[in-house]
Amino acid sequence: MFNRLILALQSYKIFFSYLLYMDIQQRIKAFVKLGSFLKQFDSVFEEGSGLSDLNEKYAASFSELILIQKAHNGWFVESNVRKAINALADNLTNAKLTNWLSNYNCKKESLKRVGVIMAGNIPLVGFQDYLCVLISGNVLVAKLSKQDSMILAFISKVLISIEPSFSSRIIFTEGKLENMHGFIATGSNNSARYFEYYFSKYPHIIRKNRNSIAVLDGNETDDELGLLGNDIFDYFGLGCRSVSKVFLPCGFPIDKLFGALYPFHNIIENNKYANNFDYNRVIYLMNQQSILENGFLLLKEDIGLGSPIAVLYYEYYNSIEAVKKRINEQRGEIQCVIASKSVIKDAVAFGDSQCPTLYDYADGVDVMNFIVSLDKK
Repeated sequence: MFNRLILALQSYKIFFSYLLYMDIQQRIKAFVKLGSFLKQFDSVFEEGSGLSDLNEKYAASFSELILIQKAHNGWFVESNVRKAINALADNLTNAKLTNWLSNYNCKKESLKRVGVIMAGNIPLVGFQDYLCVLISGNVLVAKLSKQDSMILAFISKVLISIEPSFSSRIIFTEGKLENMHGFIATGSNNSARYFEYYFSKYPHIIRKNRNSIAVLDGNETDDELGLLGNDIFDYFGLGCRSVSKVFLPCGFPIDKLFGALYPFHNIIENNKYANNFDYNRVIYLMNQQSILENGFLLLKEDIGLGSPIAVLYYEYYNSIEAVKKRINEQRGEIQCVIASKSVIKDAVAFGDSQCPTLYDYADGVDVMNFIVSLDKK
């Protein structure tokens, strides 16, 4: 009886949505203002122009929310939360959104119900799915991760305050996702098998574990190697865009890499990271496996792609062509490749792995095209 009541209320909200039609410009304008609001929290709060109405209601509460995230999830330290907020705010400009959306036919609202199961490995990791569903003129029915359940819910309040019509298009639920037109689910390889079975009859995008790699050719500058540190350590290496493996040309001096990464040594002050460092170090030593260490990072020569937290795998190569072949063979396990453009043509620049653009879809699957195509099914 209760479930039927919930479905009835949700159906009513969808019906009401038709009475609150938004054109594409309204949707863009709302997200642009949201971006301006979020941009104020890059480091310490610095009020932007034309936002006094939002700031009076939400600025103090949002600042406090950022600070308490570590108590909720020990990985969500303040600097990483602000980094994630700033990265998405950078994409929420009129020029970037307009250019991106020009590639898709989403001027009219179709109000398809899209069920989204979000991950919680890094702050706001599900925001792009959130953005794609809402700005395309559809209805988001989302299941938030318990590890990241607060920030996006708060951001939704701000968005609804900017454009009240979104109130009928954003539904957060802890129950089953039913009566959807399509599904997007992100999880582990194990959960992906469940998602594939459960959503097999519906249009869907299912994401599994992926890792990112870096390829060096020995000609990198000290600055580039330093930026690689961001690709390795940002978000404690928990993201699918975090570098967990580096390919090195034969003879590359490991000390040079260790030296370039030293500015990130304070990462060991995080208890959760330190516990992983200590645990993995002990396991390798007990198993008499060869490792290199510098007090905050373990380097292990390994053919695998996905290293544990606080561990960076490395592998020597003789031919860059062999590395390219390897990348092509394991493309389904790799999120992105960090390297100089002269080494890998479509590589991400050093330091940019955690700053995806609107076009950088997870697993290379065009989410906007998927959502827009639901109208044809």
